Amino acid sequence: MSTNAPYAWKSYFVVQADYQQWANDRLFAALGRMDSAMLMSTQDLFFDSIHHTVDHMLLVNQLWFARLRGETFVADFAKITYSDWNELIEVTQAQARELQLWLEECDDAFFERQLAYFTTKGEPQQMWVRDVLTHMMTHQAHHRGQISAVITRLGYRSLEMDYVYYKRDIDAYRSELAAIP
Repeated sequence: MSTNAPYAWKSYFVVQADYQQWANDRLFAALGRMDSAMLMSTQDLFFDSIHHTVDHMLLVNQLWFARLRGETFVADFAKITYSDWNELIEVTQAQARELQLWLEECDDAFFERQLAYFTTKGEPQQMWVRDVLTHMMTHQAHHRGQISAVITRLGYRSLEMDYVYYKRDIDAYRSELAAIP
């Protein structure tokens, strides 16, 4: 695919899922310089700590991914599901990769469907699949931004996570691959 070709919904969301993992890699690299007590400390985030916020990001993705697959997933956002930081990061990144691979297997028509699901309060709801996926992607970016602000407030350096840097990295990688005889 040409790097300037317009995306179909499927390829767009596959690329967005890859970007989410790329951006999370950078966030987790920045957080890796902090001690676990700092990650668990109250930082005036909606979910108090950085750890709880990352856990929330994972749970929301698991919830929506289950809904996309027609499955039920119960999430308790009030508590931390993965108390071990390394396990949380591992599960978060594995789930991101699983979503990307799953999206690659979906047919194009899937992205034009309505998704019927029940809210966490048990209320029936419908939403376009492409809107669900947009929410999943922007939800992560929203919380990465909050965490990045905390990182810099605490005196640490947060790595660039903007989409433009992802595209530059991917394009550079493709050029490197093309140069291999």
